Amino acid sequence: MSPRNVFERELEQLLERIAQMSYMVEEAYEKLFKALEIKDRETIEEIRENDRNINDLNREIEGQCLKLITKQQPIAGDLRIISSVLKMVSDIERVGDNVSDMAELLLRIDMQPLASYSCHLEGMVVATRELFAQAVDAFVKNDLKASRSVIRGDDVIDTLFNKVKNDIIEALKEENTNADEYIDMMMLTKYLEKIGDHAVNVAEWQIFRETGEIS
Repeated sequence: MSPRNVFERELEQLLERIAQMSYMVEEAYEKLFKALEIKDRETIEEIRENDRNINDLNREIEGQCLKLITKQQPIAGDLRIISSVLKMVSDIERVGDNVSDMAELLLRIDMQPLASYSCHLEGMVVATRELFAQAVDAFVKNDLKASRSVIRGDDVIDTLFNKVKNDIIEALKEENTNADEYIDMMMLTKYLEKIGDHAVNVAEWQIFRETGEIS
């Protein structure tokens, strides 16, 4: 097999590992909020503790990228792909961290329904999950149009973030409000907003991979 064919095969394997890592993060996110609905404390605790598996896969992918650079002598276009992968997996790993952090917050509030803090929170959870999934799918499929759509879609999450923030501020003005719980919810909302930002980053790295443009 020619060196070029070897490189292309290893690059394809790298993209498969990225898809695997992304699936792990998406699955943890979805399981987290499903567990909240049924007050499944054990699952939420597992999600909080299992972030190390995502971190391990992140390091493995980074190692594969470095191996491709040092062993296969990639051309300029290939280096752009590899560098975008290195940046993109960092964002995915951070989303995994955010999911683990949200699990800890949900345990701290004793798994109270999100709607009891803001009627906009559940919609934000759904919108954030969908945007992140779209961003990763666009990267794996190298879909430039879909990546640009992800960047525009972050406006929805930002709007919901501001609505939730306003709800929490109003609730904190009430004398009988448990301030600690609402502050935890503000932190959770900020994690959701950050995941939206990471989705945008993934989309921007796909655009860089395809065009060389840096936003």
